[in-house]
Amino acid sequence: MKIWKRDIGLTLRIWLTLFLLFLVYLVFLAVLSMLGVGLPFLVLLVFGMAFIQYFFSDKLVLWSTRARVIEPDEYPELHRMVEKLATDAGIPKPRVAIMQTPVPNAFATGRSPKHAVVAVTDSILRLLTPGELEAVLAHELAHVKNRDVLTLTIASFVAMLAALIMNNFLFASLFSRRNDNPWIIAGIVAIVVYFVAQLLIMALSRYREFAADRGSAYLTGRPGDLITALEKISGRMDRVPAEQKRVVESANAFFIIPALSGSTLMELFSTHPPLEKRIAALEKVEMEMRGY
Repeated sequence: MKIWKRDIGLTLRIWLTLFLLFLVYLVFLAVLSMLGVGLPFLVLLVFGMAFIQYFFSDKLVLWSTRARVIEPDEYPELHRMVEKLATDAGIPKPRVAIMQTPVPNAFATGRSPKHAVVAVTDSILRLLTPGELEAVLAHELAHVKNRDVLTLTIASFVAMLAALIMNNFLFASLFSRRNDNPWIIAGIVAIVVYFVAQLLIMALSRYREFAADRGSAYLTGRPGDLITALEKISGRMDRVPAEQKRVVESANAFFIIPALSGSTLMELFSTHPPLEKRIAALEKVEMEMRGY
């Protein structure tokens, strides 16, 4: 098994973000309890949504992206690469899927290493060298090893509850003339909590991308391959028509590089760090591995 060296500062930022989310959620639930807002149905609904999201995440993502699980005899080299990396990472070999699209990309999903799927697009297979492709696959397997689907599902649980209350409040304010003070206050609090939670969840997602990049660097021993892969994917993405990108928009948060990205001002609401920051972090890892 390869050495899986963690960045202590990055790990602390991840745990600090989770702690802040926990505090936000505690305050939110305490306010709702003091207001006497009836929550059983909403909590049950959110539990149901979280259950589906967690246990069926792999099927939902494959369905939404039209990715097809492939057998070893279809893409033997790809399967061998995934199997070797999974062995080095100390996790079971995930299922492998192919997505037919001109958008060069890759993603991983699944609630645990035993139920994981790693998917690549057919265009990324033509774009990258074997070493670069291995680095991308290692990034996705790092997500699997780090159980990122579980982390983000837990992190988004109360945000989903806040979204439901916020939507209920907004709907009621449009079509109801009742002066129901607890629900008005709860709706306003839910709006604030929802946006604060989204900021923290997006920050957590960006940290997970840095962690997966780092995991890839140590798993392959070649951070430079991931750097060139990210640059190639980003460069080709700029030439893909917008309508083709919108077809795969549902998987944006899972991709190694988002098919559709916002402006620099929207970085706080982005699931991925800017490319230049990822490359700078990988260059730092490369120096670290060389003993500088």
